[in-house]
Order: sequence, then structure tokens, then C-alpha cells
Amino acid sequence: MLKRLKHRLLAAALVIGAATGAQAAGVSATEIVLGTHLDLSGPVAAGMPSIRNGMQMRLDEANDAGGVNGRKFRLVVEDNGSQPQMAVRAIDKLLRKDEVFAIVNAFGSGANAAVVKRAVDEGVLYFAPWGASSIIRRTAADSPLLFTTTPNYDGIMNIGVTWMIDQFKSKKVGYIYQEGPLGTLMGEGVKKALTAKGMTYAAEAGYKAGDIDFSSQVARMKAADVDLIVIATITRETIGIMTEVKKLGWTNVRVLTGNPGRTGIVLQLGKDNVEGLYGVGTWKLYTATNGPEPVKAWFANYKKKFTNEPDENALLAYAYTDMFVKAVQGAGKDLTAEKVAKFLQTNSFDHPIFYEKQTFVGNHQGPEFVEIDTIKGGAWTSLTKPMK
Repeated sequence: MLKRLKHRLLAAALVIGAATGAQAAGVSATEIVLGTHLDLSGPVAAGMPSIRNGMQMRLDEANDAGGVNGRKFRLVVEDNGSQPQMAVRAIDKLLRKDEVFAIVNAFGSGANAAVVKRAVDEGVLYFAPWGASSIIRRTAADSPLLFTTTPNYDGIMNIGVTWMIDQFKSKKVGYIYQEGPLGTLMGEGVKKALTAKGMTYAAEAGYKAGDIDFSSQVARMKAADVDLIVIATITRETIGIMTEVKKLGWTNVRVLTGNPGRTGIVLQLGKDNVEGLYGVGTWKLYTATNGPEPVKAWFANYKKKFTNEPDENALLAYAYTDMFVKAVQGAGKDLTAEKVAKFLQTNSFDHPIFYEKQTFVGNHQGPEFVEIDTIKGGAWTSLTKPMK
């Protein structure tokens, strides 16, 4: 009852604010303050410049064009270290001190799950969290102010594992997972695929966010003589597990990572150690030389503006931010969270990185696609066509 009352009061406040012209938090006559929290000091820190810069690039473009409805964007970035307790401190600062209008492109399943409800209960839009969408939505009690964009890990892992078993006739499947929302949700998809085949895990092993030694987890897989290892990993863990497999000279096993590990930064940092890795992908993998002309031009502009090598994560952060900027534009001069949410719910969005034009159904981006890729000859190579 308390939850329902809170949501009703929040909705009423938004309506009253719109009717009276009351100024939304983080919005002044000349500025819109946005916030995000990223892993700037933890296990995924190497990939964060791409997300931060991709987001900033789109906001700079809007500002250079004079802003949106007379207002310019200011982005405040805080460190969550991929740790829920650090995310709580970050969100408290963003809400209390910076009084942000919205949280955009925040990173990490556990970090987002720890703070999303706190933000939406304060009437703050929470857009495009990079993490386990289903769990983040449950944590936020399906708040109308939360918009998720990451495809549901359980569904895509079900499709990916099923394809691997069918394609390679896998008999023994092991699972190495990050403890917390990432591993839980991916595990649901893996178990569904195995159950449909009358199979169970031959071995499983967890690790904590921040771990750097994966020798024991890989040794457990080796002892069980698995022929397919499914890994719920992001950047450093993906590389670490593949490195351990290569150290053992283990050539008759395949390793499949979910879409957080199927990324250009894994390829850049892992080099030869990740050769042969399989990945479940949910968006197009473009590079500076591979893609349509507008994408090539975008990569060239990024390299002029920033020092790090651009990858598809930078392009994805740019695309998500572009959606949000368009929603702010469409909400009009009397800006409220309710008006931005309404625009997002009733419009479609297009970008070359997506397989089709995107909409928000139930505040979740779709349609979702799955594609299976492998690293071959130092590049991600598609093995399937996109599957809806």
C-alpha cells in the first residue's frame, strides 16, 4: 500500500508541476543538469572512457547548436567502482548536492540495482542503465520514470546457449559467473537452455566483482571435462578466464560470453588471449573502418575529440544519449520528467547501431535481437544473422 501511495503521490506531483509551471530539479532557465555513475576505479574502468565520452560527445553537439529549448546540458560523473555501496554514495551526491534532472547511462548491474529506486522515488528520470534490465526494473517496482535499454540477459543467454549446444553438439556445460544480478539473470537463461535439452550444469563457479584471479574457477571446469564454458563476465573477467584457458593449453573447449563481454575493448586489451572467444551480441559491432559512411564519420570525429580509441560502447552511449536529447527537445520549454517520459513512450528512435527502429514498450527498449559472434583473426566475426 505504501508503494502504491508513493507512486500516486509522485504522479500527482508531476501533474501539478506541469500545470503550475514549477521548475523541475536540475532545470534552470539556461541549464539542464544530468548525472551518471560509472566504474572509474574498479574492474571495468578501462571501458568507461568510451561510455563517458560517447555521452559527452552528443551533449556537446546539442550545446554547440545552442542547447535545447534555450538550455544547455551539464553532465556530472561520479565513480561507483562497480560496488553497490559506492553507487549509493554517488547517487546521494547526485540527488542532494547536484540536484540532477536525470541519471543517464549509469553502469553496472549491481550498482544500478542498489540505487535506482532511490532515484525514481525522488522524481528523477533514470534512463538507459547499463545492467541487468529485468532485475533493475524489479528493484524500481517498474517505476514510470525508469527506461531500460539493455536487452534482457536471461532471454539472450537462452538463445545463445541453445545455439551453441545445437551447433557444436556440446555435452557438458559449465558456468562461471559474477555473483549478483549479472550472474543471476544470465544464469536463468543458461538453465532454461539446459533444461530444454535435458541437461544440467556439469560444473559452476562464482566470482566477486573485482576478482582478478580465475585459475580456480577454470580449474573446476577442467576437472569436470566440460566442452562449453558459459561466462557471465564484463571486461577484465572475460580476458582473465580466456587467459587461464590458454595457459592450460585447453583446446577442445569453447567459451561463450554474454553481451557485456562481447565488446571491442575485450578485443583491444585481450589480443591473442581472447582469440576463439564466442559472444552473444545484441547490437552491431562497428569499428572505425567497418560500417556505413555516417558511422565512419562519427568514429573520425570521436578520434579528433578524445584520446581513447573509440569502440561500439562509445557509439552505443552516444545513441542512448541521442534518444534522451530528442526526448528533452520533444518535451518542450516547460520541462518535466513526466513530459520526457511521455515522449519516450510514444515515439520511435533510429540509429545505425540498432538492427531496427526502436520503441519503448513498458518502458523497455525493443525489439531485442541476438547474434552469435566469435573472435577470429583478431576481429569479431558474425556466425549468425540477427535473431529477433
